[in-house]
Amino acid sequence: MQDPVADFDVVIVGAGFAGLYQLHRLRSLGFNTVLLEAGSGLGGIWHWNCYPGARVDSNVPIYEFSDEAVWRDWSWEERFPDWRALRAYFAHVDATWDLSRDIRFDTRVEGAVWEEGRRQWRVLTAHGERIHARFFVICTGFASKPHLPDFGGLDSFEGRCHHTAQWPQDGLDMNGLRVGIIGTGASGVQVTQEAARVATEVTVFQRTPILALAMQQERLTPEQQDEAKAGYPETFRRRTQTSGGFDYSNCGESALAVSDEERLETFERLWKRGGFSFWAGNYADILRDEAANRTAYDFWRDKVRARINDPSAAELLAPTEPPHPFGVKRPSLEQTYYDDFNRENVSLVNLRTSPIERITANGVKTSDQEYGLDLLVLATGFDAVTGGLTSMDIQGTGGETLAGAWRDGVRTHLGMATADFPNLLYLYGPQSPSGFCNGPTCAEVQGDIVVDLLVELRNRGVTRIEATTKAEDAWRSLVKTIADMTLFPRADSWYMGANIPGKHRELLNFPGLQIYLEGCKASLENDYAGFVLAPDGQT
Repeated sequence: MQDPVADFDVVIVGAGFAGLYQLHRLRSLGFNTVLLEAGSGLGGIWHWNCYPGARVDSNVPIYEFSDEAVWRDWSWEERFPDWRALRAYFAHVDATWDLSRDIRFDTRVEGAVWEEGRRQWRVLTAHGERIHARFFVICTGFASKPHLPDFGGLDSFEGRCHHTAQWPQDGLDMNGLRVGIIGTGASGVQVTQEAARVATEVTVFQRTPILALAMQQERLTPEQQDEAKAGYPETFRRRTQTSGGFDYSNCGESALAVSDEERLETFERLWKRGGFSFWAGNYADILRDEAANRTAYDFWRDKVRARINDPSAAELLAPTEPPHPFGVKRPSLEQTYYDDFNRENVSLVNLRTSPIERITANGVKTSDQEYGLDLLVLATGFDAVTGGLTSMDIQGTGGETLAGAWRDGVRTHLGMATADFPNLLYLYGPQSPSGFCNGPTCAEVQGDIVVDLLVELRNRGVTRIEATTKAEDAWRSLVKTIADMTLFPRADSWYMGANIPGKHRELLNFPGLQIYLEGCKASLENDYAGFVLAPDGQT
């Protein structure tokens, strides 16, 4: 009996920016490609994110594909679009690139097994399908596995309870409800802003204050965007030249090398610009030097406290002393979040002094009191960066799973491949810029590297590629070296894997797009150094 021929050259998992870009490019180059998507529509996180207030934290046009065929006839209504606008955008991308004909929706990948004799991956879906492919490209992103803390009694709650990443697709009306929100990351901030306007009571359970930045939202007109489109090619080129894939670079080397007056003027300018300007566009040493970082924190703190009437609430939300260095947790963007705590229907519970003891039938019981709720919102984040990959039962050459290979820490080469897992590539994942980089930028620049690699392998008749353990050691060491030069290890963030009990504590993202691209270029220009390539018929 002959070994079966692979069904596809490439199987892609995930229909977000990275997966769609891979499908578009690979298909245009003649690869027989299929994309598997667990959801019923395009957009990746923007299919699942439909909770009240969900919106992107990167401004347009930075947060979109650079292909003129897509942006030429498209316009937005807001500088920071909401989830409905993102869904409409992905429908437009689909219509422009004709993607859906090669996408299998409602198809969750449960695992995959490497078949050495066939040099193929056997991909297994929840429907029981077995799909064979030469190459397996995973684009599940850094926020695809929701984290549900082990709250005792959660099943006993008689109201409605939803994680923000698992919100009902048909929506949920919060009008007149008693709403409890556990978590103060991006989704917690956004739900709070919406609930404060309509709910009878809003109780925010805070463990660590979020150092949220002013969004500075703006309405956009089609006329404004049509006029700006002449500069779009340069805008998209420029975003690939920055450290975070955005449209701004650091405003100077050191916050300590300028006068107090000049630094304050710079901070004010960045603050008014909004978005991530004050984080990713600040002085270069803000995330490296504690003294420089403190100047940014103090500016942020004073901006926020000026908006909060109650001094005790102000101290909880914007403490005199920083809970951690500014910017070492991904900032959220807010519009009315701090003002909302001046409302009579909004209250704040400090979980540091009043920890949650259990969830009851009626609500949340802390060490101090029980809070009656109709709706419990779990804004508790994700098993970020690695969770989307390790949640699948992916078995490599020796039967070891990817989760097992990473139990003591992530090991990759170039943040896209792992030893003992041949022909497996992943984008926007661990030890790549992912969480530090604008998504569409990463989807394209890292995506082009993967596409060029697959084209080169095809041209050379190479049917097997695998990272070496030596290359993994070197890449892991580089990530740690760079991390130790920063303040990121000073916070228990999802950047460090510290939000998941038992997860190995390490910096999961590569800090700096340009340094990352230099590493990739060095490998590619040295005949794919760090990889073992085997043509068909060779071992």
